[in-house]
Amino acid sequence: MIRIVIIAALFFLGACQQATTTDTPATTTSPKATATATASKEFGPAKGLDKYWYEGKAEISRYELSQNRYRDVHPGQAVLIFVTEDFLTDKQVKNDNYRNPNSVPILKTNLIRTFPTGIYDYSIMTSVFTPVGKADYPNTLKVTTTAQDWCGHAFMQLNLEEDNYRSTIHSYFENEADQVNKVPIRILEDELFNRVRISPSSLPTGKHEVLPSTVFARLRHIKFQPLPAQLSLTAYTESTFEGQNLQVYTVEYPSLKRTLEIIFEKEAPYEIVGWTDSYPSAFDGQIRTSVAKKTHQVKQAYWSNNALSDMALREKLGLD
Repeated sequence: MIRIVIIAALFFLGACQQATTTDTPATTTSPKATATATASKEFGPAKGLDKYWYEGKAEISRYELSQNRYRDVHPGQAVLIFVTEDFLTDKQVKNDNYRNPNSVPILKTNLIRTFPTGIYDYSIMTSVFTPVGKADYPNTLKVTTTAQDWCGHAFMQLNLEEDNYRSTIHSYFENEADQVNKVPIRILEDELFNRVRISPSSLPTGKHEVLPSTVFARLRHIKFQPLPAQLSLTAYTESTFEGQNLQVYTVEYPSLKRTLEIIFEKEAPYEIVGWTDSYPSAFDGQIRTSVAKKTHQVKQAYWSNNALSDMALREKLGLD
């Protein structure tokens, strides 16, 4: 019996690993886990994804960000990190010691958004842990979101349990405060980036109930619950994003008047060139669109590049 807990919460700062741990790469993968990962039809040797994802490096992309917030669209940047890890299904943490047999290979998303709103800043980070073998582990195991601004900060976490996701929230705001809830297991908007990278052909389409982004739920202070959505996968024919043979995965929430679009390359490794997120402001009701466009990308074992002499590597990513 697998117990999984997803905690969705907004918090400001996160660390890749504890200071007391050794400098073991985040992509260290046991032979057993690698075999399980490469057994996947999509995430395996048939498309070269085993070599792409298991070479001991993370894929790091920088995006120019325009973020819908309050009554404006604010300039900023986003950093999207994909990396493979072995993950403990019972503790729902990274497998560091390889003494616990309850371990599965996962693809992890780390998405960090930073943007100013007038005089003060926002910093929001979401981490998503999705097994690469969907046949054995069909659901994402864990999601965490942390957010900070000058008003305060919040943390939200989702953990997969046997029959539901456990949602834990710690917030600065009175109406949210501290709470633990159970929500039905549904498609997670937060897991869609991972699903695109693992196997876009298996993305669900049609009418489904979807658990919205934990970031959106916290920024809009809405109840975290499944909502009806229309999902579609089509060729990308617009001009906002450049590239050849692009596809767009669209999520439309009628009740939110919100539309999310994820634009990615059709061929493996299905790199994400950007996304758009359109929804009405809670302050004036006007629909505005957040846009993220990829500007830089590297493959890097970043956890080993933490010296002052490594600062120059930031230029390769166009980081501020």
